[in-house]
Amino acid sequence: MQKKKPAAKVPVHGPQHAKQVRIIGGSWKRTPLPVLEALGLRPTPDRVRETVFNWLNHLRGDWGNVRVLDLFAGSGALGFEAASRGAQQVTMVDANAVIVRQLQTIQEKLNATNVVVQRADALALAQSLAQRGQRFDVIFLDPPYQEDFLSRALPLCDRLVTEGGLVYAESGQPLIDEDGEAPDWLENWEVVRQDKAGMVHFHLLQRRAG
Repeated sequence: MQKKKPAAKVPVHGPQHAKQVRIIGGSWKRTPLPVLEALGLRPTPDRVRETVFNWLNHLRGDWGNVRVLDLFAGSGALGFEAASRGAQQVTMVDANAVIVRQLQTIQEKLNATNVVVQRADALALAQSLAQRGQRFDVIFLDPPYQEDFLSRALPLCDRLVTEGGLVYAESGQPLIDEDGEAPDWLENWEVVRQDKAGMVHFHLLQRRAG
């Protein structure tokens, strides 16, 4: 009786592709984006992205003049989705060197000339961009849930978002509780859209006038 070959061992070193997501609209529709196994990396689900980009299409209209900042890029699902739909420029930021290399590989594969990938600490870069007078029409904030990044990142967006610009914020909890109470760091922002899918709470925010 022939012996069964032992199962091939999966190497534990180096990045592993746990799964993949797909771009859902635009020029690169259905293009797969590999998702690396990295601490805190949790790509925005397809269903959520579809809803969010429907919101953005309704509120922003044409993407041709839209400048996008994706501060916690991760898999690149949000940033590449915006670029696929024709955003003028998408700046994608992540602090993880392996993730940044993966984003650069995808950028080259797609010949995404409207995408800039930077390795940097998101909060430090946000401060630097604001000091240099950089402004963005859409900012994506999808940080790791276990860290208190959102409460620190959103106030920085006060000086980064254009007048009438929008910020997408994803979190493990609703930003406004059942009693309508909101944290202090949300006081300058109006929640114009919000929804929930499973454990994902997602919001579209706009800076309050004045």
